[in-house]
Amino acid sequence: MTLRVSRRSLLLAIMRKPRAAMGSGRRKQAASQEGRKKCALSSSRAKTSAPDAGLARQPEEVEASVSPYHLFRDTAEVTAFRRGLLNWYDRKKRDLPWRRQAEDEVDLNRRAYAVWVSEVMLQQTQVATVINYYTRWMQKWPTLQDLAGASLEEVNQLWAGLGYYSRGRRLQEGARKVVEELGGHMPHTAETLQRLLPGVGRYTAGAIASIAFGQATGVVDGNVVRVLCRVRAIGADPSSTLVSQLLWRLAQQLVDPARPGDFNQAAMELGATVCTPQRPLCSQCPVQNLCRARQRVECKRLSASQNLLGSPDVEECAPNTGQCQLCPPPSEPWDQTLGVANFPRKTSRRPPREECSATCVLEQPKALGGARILLVQRPNTGLLAGLWEFPSVTLVPSEQHQRKALLKELQSWAGPLPATHLRYLGEVVHTFSHIKLTYQVYGLTLEGQTPVTTPPGARWLTREEFHTAAISTAMKKVFCVYEGHQPGTCKGSKRSQVSIPSSRKKPSLGQQVLDTFLRPHISTDAPSLNTAAQ
Repeated sequence: MTLRVSRRSLLLAIMRKPRAAMGSGRRKQAASQEGRKKCALSSSRAKTSAPDAGLARQPEEVEASVSPYHLFRDTAEVTAFRRGLLNWYDRKKRDLPWRRQAEDEVDLNRRAYAVWVSEVMLQQTQVATVINYYTRWMQKWPTLQDLAGASLEEVNQLWAGLGYYSRGRRLQEGARKVVEELGGHMPHTAETLQRLLPGVGRYTAGAIASIAFGQATGVVDGNVVRVLCRVRAIGADPSSTLVSQLLWRLAQQLVDPARPGDFNQAAMELGATVCTPQRPLCSQCPVQNLCRARQRVECKRLSASQNLLGSPDVEECAPNTGQCQLCPPPSEPWDQTLGVANFPRKTSRRPPREECSATCVLEQPKALGGARILLVQRPNTGLLAGLWEFPSVTLVPSEQHQRKALLKELQSWAGPLPATHLRYLGEVVHTFSHIKLTYQVYGLTLEGQTPVTTPPGARWLTREEFHTAAISTAMKKVFCVYEGHQPGTCKGSKRSQVSIPSSRKKPSLGQQVLDTFLRPHISTDAPSLNTAAQ
């Protein structure tokens, strides 16, 4: 059972302690007491009441391990949160194509499909980037049946540049399952959506069910995590099982049963536009009066204005024993410069593993019908499955062997090639979700040599076809480096300026070792492109 105390009573208890225990540098007791009273009043909403029967109760194990301070136990608080958030959303929501589609579409299956596409595209991708992709996708495949009849090549081609390419493939697999096995009817509940559709997790299922079908189910994405952690001052690792379970229960408790889709979108909108990771706009927040993190900031600010230097921190959470499992750990004290951005706690991420590859742009400038570039298709599984790329090999520890291996790979696709024409051009560093891949870029031009046959899995494309093919952003960067070394190419042009920086950054230790192998063939002005994947 948790210890339920208000800040005022706790402050009075602190004030009854002997002055010697409060440090030698204290101001006068009257000034200190007055400042603390104001701090306590600013956080009066921390007081708790018995939970309402109509609200979702927290499990006993959660109640036993955390303070009620981190929970919504007051019906009035929940009602105020819903009302404030939805009123703000009605006035401030962004005009986005998938929202218009969901609002205007009367066919439930088409509405659910439109929401599904948008939610998949928005995973790990910014709204501004998604808008054009979503518009083109819905124009090309306006229904589940249209997408189910498309080829994976077409899907990859439209998805090219959006990143996380397996999303598009799983989306099409799901559409085919709905059409072929479910009679063209989308499941209506979050539970059945998650159970029946490939690639649909808890969040996506909840978003579709609430927005398209009106199911009162909460959702938790990165934006909602940030909002809830700040509103309830949850400073523990949000990726931990305890915190994750609590956040989902809070989201379920708060979702408005009358407008679940709008509420969930409002919570995500708030995190994306107001309660941002850095420099949040707290003065524009519709639920600022309910925000524990903001209350703490105001309390600290008030203490500073009263010159209460060295006064003890006001306790905000009082579990019955030990450290609260939802509060920030003692090893991470409050950072005054961050304000509410002290929440949520940043999770430690494993750095992406580093890999190296040698790749070559092989071109026939005098091919019939115009210059052609060789592309080969990646395997149907693994990283960038099914996409097209320039012939590549995994980097070997010897530059001489690297060139030999790369030339062998090229010849397996294009026949005999002149080894002396293989030129080193520079490097591209591209970060995927879990891999940091360095491409050593080569170029080879065929003068009057045309392969007799092209084996399966390879194709020769014009430059125009290349830019519309199903290729990754990394390959577009590789091609920019190649173009920057072609005669007559202006390195300051719009096309090439992203690939050839004015100066190279200091190489990593691994890159320095790599350069020792490549140094005899690296020119002093070899470019380096170090940009992360979108």
